[in-house]
Amino acid sequence: MQRFDSVGGDLVAGTAVRATIISHEPWGVMAEVLGHETVGASADAGVIDSPSGAPRALPEEYPPVGVQVEAVVQEIRRYHPPAWIRLTMRAADLREFSWLCGCCGQLTILSPGGDGVTVDVRSSDGPGCASFAAHRSCLADRLDPDFNGDRARVVAVGRKPTAACQRRPPIALIAAPLPPRGRRRNPQPEVTHGHP
Repeated sequence: MQRFDSVGGDLVAGTAVRATIISHEPWGVMAEVLGHETVGASADAGVIDSPSGAPRALPEEYPPVGVQVEAVVQEIRRYHPPAWIRLTMRAADLREFSWLCGCCGQLTILSPGGDGVTVDVRSSDGPGCASFAAHRSCLADRLDPDFNGDRARVVAVGRKPTAACQRRPPIALIAAPLPPRGRRRNPQPEVTHGHP
């Protein structure tokens, strides 16, 4: 099975990129993200700063064709082929990019150092990828409390350990075997014919 959804897999929402403007369109610009030239990319006029103060950049305010610009990945669409990168070129988004959390509906910061992550949902049934942004804490809070490792990884993924963590001596742990995933650690006694 061919999986188109792995294209641009090293990009996530909030990633700063350089892109070359390849054409002007009535709705915005087409672009090529450097290092990802085989994936289509665009920026809507609503996410290009307008020097005139208009809510959407006017065509004459678009960056010139052939120019390289700083941009931020707004989202990567990989649900249906072809994969597509949506960019934002707003100065405010270049400083700090936020998107709505799919868990609580509040803004989460997806720029480096922010409190958000991008969750990609894929299936072995076939190609396609659905993505959403979430606060690390919102996502961790929705995981089964018995899966502490999963919760810890959600909070830590992509972050560098702090100097304090790097100085700590290793801890020796003695662990009991874990029950298979999906089973409760303290199962309730089975009830047969109304008797425990």
